[in-house]
Amino acid sequence: MTRTLRWAATLLASVTLATVTVAAPAQAATISQPLRTMVANLPVATEVRTGYNRDLFPHWIDADSDGCNTRYEVLIAEAVTRPSVGSGCSLSGGRWYSYYDGAYWTVPADLDIDHMVALAEAWDSGARSWTTSRRQQFANDLGDARSLVAVTDNVNQAKGDRDPAAWLPSLNVCRYIQEWVAVKTRWRLTVDSAEKSTLTSRANSCSNVTLTVTHAF
Repeated sequence: MTRTLRWAATLLASVTLATVTVAAPAQAATISQPLRTMVANLPVATEVRTGYNRDLFPHWIDADSDGCNTRYEVLIAEAVTRPSVGSGCSLSGGRWYSYYDGAYWTVPADLDIDHMVALAEAWDSGARSWTTSRRQQFANDLGDARSLVAVTDNVNQAKGDRDPAAWLPSLNVCRYIQEWVAVKTRWRLTVDSAEKSTLTSRANSCSNVTLTVTHAF
């Protein structure tokens, strides 16, 4: 083999090796676990509120530039009677069910979009160490229907930023516990000891359904 051919063969082998060793993009992990197992796997840590400001979670963005921000995307998705969408994403003719209290509404202004895990609670539970970009993703999470919920406005205001140890809805408590646990798991957030105790107790009185969650990161 001539020197030129040997050089070409060596170069080809190097290029081939480099191509083979390029890592594939990381994929978000999806897990399926019974409710009680997922509760047991939630890590316990002390909550830290220091430094919290709601503005650190940019929310109600129009991620797909279709004229409807996250609030309206949730209202459209969760309507039991689909509304007409007008100029500026004004909604008319829709009907909504608030599973926290069993109320039906036909006026969007009567509904809040609840962050299942409130922004302040997320901060306390680990989001304080995130980038602003990740906090924005959390605050506008349309990737899991459990993250954002259209509910009666004054019920959401009564909940505030409290976790299940301090507040639970009057109806559909097991659904609420399932969705809380799923969102905490999706975003790799911690729970405090009182929260863990309540989730464990409540999960033990609910059906041990299997929850499927895709991690956000």
